[in-house]
Amino acid sequence: MERNLMIAGFGGQGVMLTGKLLAYSACRLTGKNVTFFPSYGAEQRGGTANCYVVISDEEIGDPLGDAVDELIVLNEPSRVRFLHKLKKGGLLFTNSSLVTRPGERGDLTIIEVPVTELAIRLGDPRVLNVIMLGAYVGFTEAVPAGTVHDTMIGELGKKPRMIPLNEKAFRTGLELGEKAREKR
Repeated sequence: MERNLMIAGFGGQGVMLTGKLLAYSACRLTGKNVTFFPSYGAEQRGGTANCYVVISDEEIGDPLGDAVDELIVLNEPSRVRFLHKLKKGGLLFTNSSLVTRPGERGDLTIIEVPVTELAIRLGDPRVLNVIMLGAYVGFTEAVPAGTVHDTMIGELGKKPRMIPLNEKAFRTGLELGEKAREKR
C-alpha cells in the first residue's frame, strides 16, 4: 500500500517540520519505504510552502506524482493552489480557522480541524502544525501514534522546554482525528 500526502501552508506554519516528523516516523517502521520532498525557495516566510511525503510497502517510483491521495492545507491560499492535485475520493485535512471553503468538490472526505484557534488556546500558535499532525495520524493511522510521539520528542530534544506543549498539541489533534474516524 502507498500513501501519497501533500502538506501545504504559509512559510512559518511548520509545513516542513510536519512532513519531516511523519517521514522520520515512517522510517522507524520496519519494511516501509519513505520519501520526503520539500519545496523551498522564494515562498518561505509568508508565501505558500509545501512538501510531499510518500509512505509505501513497495519501492517508490515517483515521489511527485501528478495527484495525491491526501492533502493537508493550513491556509486558504494553499487550498486554492493545490486542491486540484487531490485525487477523486481523497482525504482533505483543513485548518478550519483559516480555510473558509474547504471543498468545492463532492468527491472528497473532508476533515476540518481549527488548528490555529486550538494552538492559541494552548498558549502558542506555533504548535498548530503538531495539532494537525496528530489529527492526520489519529484519522488515517498511517503511522502508529506512539512512533510519531517518540520521533517528535527526539526531534525536540534540543528544546526540552517545548516538549510538554508539543505533547499536549499532538494529543489534542490525535483525539480529534480519532473522533472524526469513528464518525466516518
